[in-house]
Amino acid sequence: MVGDAATLDWLLDPGQSDPAIRWQVLRDLQQAPESAWSAERARVETEGVGARLLAAADDDGQWDGGAHFPADWTWGSDEPQPWTSTSHSLTLLRTFGLDPSSARAAEMVALIGANCRWEHDNQPYWEGEVEPCINGTAVANGSYFGVDMSPVVDRLTGEVLADGGWNCEAEYGSVRSSFDSTINVLEGLHEFERATGGTEASRDARRSGEEYLLRRSLFRRLSTGAAADEDYLRLLHPFRWHHSVLRALDHFREASLLTATPPDARLDESIGYLRSRRLDDGRWPLDHTLPGRSWFDLDAGEGEPSRWVTLRAMRILAWWDAATPGSSRARGPATPS
Repeated sequence: MVGDAATLDWLLDPGQSDPAIRWQVLRDLQQAPESAWSAERARVETEGVGARLLAAADDDGQWDGGAHFPADWTWGSDEPQPWTSTSHSLTLLRTFGLDPSSARAAEMVALIGANCRWEHDNQPYWEGEVEPCINGTAVANGSYFGVDMSPVVDRLTGEVLADGGWNCEAEYGSVRSSFDSTINVLEGLHEFERATGGTEASRDARRSGEEYLLRRSLFRRLSTGAAADEDYLRLLHPFRWHHSVLRALDHFREASLLTATPPDARLDESIGYLRSRRLDDGRWPLDHTLPGRSWFDLDAGEGEPSRWVTLRAMRILAWWDAATPGSSRARGPATPS
């Protein structure tokens, strides 16, 4: 366990925190028995942000009338991209940990399958569309909620670029992978592997995408060593479709635990950076939220301590420190140059 009792009390505060956070703290940071964390997890459906998001669904099972975009929004609009559509809402429910075996989840999956179509070419939602980043998210959500996403996974495994990752601009001729596209696909392949064991092709593709990120220390250009985008170092939540060091580290933690493999030493720099961002009170701040319509705020605001960022940071460091006790950065911060 990383952190002091005060930080954990803050994360678990029944008056200010949320079941969606508390059950993960109990499981991942306190190693509470399953009976304790599963009881808290069950409350996601009926209390807090999980219940609020479920209540916002349309009668036909969609959110805001659309798959990736709300029905009332079009490209070229003065309004930034909204985050209230079906795909983004499903991702939040997965993040919250809505029990996929619940009757409510099963009803939701069936309604989406019957009524939701992608804006690209009216494809049924669970069949995916054409962009790897969108399909990666669909695979993550579908696999989590018990949908057979094998056909979409097969498509993704055939779209790995020569440098090891993916890019949503590949259909327009791009031959270089994108951090953003790659992390979305990796999360999808991970959920598929967790749900089914994966296939040889999907496991190979996951490792290929992970190698793409590791060779770049999760945020650097391979050509110059400079940060590919300074935003990758910002503590962002929710992630939406954006890559970040925090998001990538959480993926590598999940993949390590799933496959029973030790952390890769090339994560060391990013681990040191994450450790350096801890505030004096033991919490981590929210640096940034993406503009655009959302159902509700999940944190107190930019610059304020964030329970979601703190939860992720603490469990990443708990995993790293347990697995790499001799790491030179297990005891002190480092900031990428």
